[in-house]
Amino acid sequence: MKKYSVKSIVLIVSICWFTGSNGILAQSSSRFSIHKYISEQGDTLNYRLLFPDYDTIQRYPLIIFLHGSGERGSDNEAQLKWGVMNFATDQAMSAHPAFVIAPQCPSNQSWSNFYENEKTREILLQPSPSKPMALVVELIRQLIKTYSVDTNRIYITGLSMGGYGTFDAIERYPRLFAAAVPVCGGGDVSKAASIAHIPMWIFHGSEDPGVNPLYSIDMISALTKAGSHAGLTYYPGVGHFAWLAAYSDPLMMEWLFRQHK
Repeated sequence: MKKYSVKSIVLIVSICWFTGSNGILAQSSSRFSIHKYISEQGDTLNYRLLFPDYDTIQRYPLIIFLHGSGERGSDNEAQLKWGVMNFATDQAMSAHPAFVIAPQCPSNQSWSNFYENEKTREILLQPSPSKPMALVVELIRQLIKTYSVDTNRIYITGLSMGGYGTFDAIERYPRLFAAAVPVCGGGDVSKAASIAHIPMWIFHGSEDPGVNPLYSIDMISALTKAGSHAGLTYYPGVGHFAWLAAYSDPLMMEWLFRQHK
């Protein structure tokens, strides 16, 4: 019997998933309807929307999924590449029916507006949100008015650039979200006390070459000192692709959907 290393097994699983084995990926992708949000100022935000098995009597959680820098653009498709499909499987939609929005950040823009000094690990929240983040929040408020959203169960998560965006969002709008799952991101630790009330599960790879894993260590330390019960999963030997394990973790999914204000 041929033996495989753990790395080989992870690679095999990843290839099967992302090539859409048995049409699973294509089926999940088609479940996200195509939309554009246009602000009163005429700014446009492309997004995809996953509907639950909709019953207007019931209210459903709303998940905001923020992609990484590599998925920026205008095709309204690339943002579905990593992670968000885990919310669109038959099992996930049956166990945890929810609205899921996956906006796409335009090229050369960002979800967050931080000043970042990599040498000192200083990250400071700037006064104004980025344009894409402002549009995301406007979109959230529109969806609340349009659909049966449970405003006590609005969750936000994101990877890499979206991990920064997740911290940016909860630090700017700490009363909007019921829980957050930042994956390989960073935030302003000086704001920890203002977000300590938000249930949070942070994920990072210990060998991440793209985003300093100490950003997550710094944040969990500051949150703990502020009285938070946030969690940190720190994958040993894992690089920047920590989201492969994070969004495949059934315990994370179960935890997320238990959270409410």
